[in-house]
Amino acid sequence: MIRSELVQKLCEDHPDLTAREIERVVSAFFDSIIDQLQTGGRVELRGFGAFSTREREARKGRNPRTGAAVDVNAKRVPYFKPGKEMRERLNV
Repeated sequence: MIRSELVQKLCEDHPDLTAREIERVVSAFFDSIIDQLQTGGRVELRGFGAFSTREREARKGRNPRTGAAVDVNAKRVPYFKPGKEMRERLNV
């Protein structure tokens, strides 16, 4: 499911709200998660899962086209750990 499909689904489930209002809610939700992760925090949605970041160390990589060695800088990457309820529902 992509973002526009999520907005459409929410529009169908909540006909009393306009598409613009739902788009603002979805944007605010995602922006809040991103803001929390940027500060090094963690976002936990009970029954769904937890978003956090993990550190990746600098390393030597390879350019797949030329095979030349390339330096890859250290970085933080997003990480999602599904909750117990989600895992149980997926593996019925």
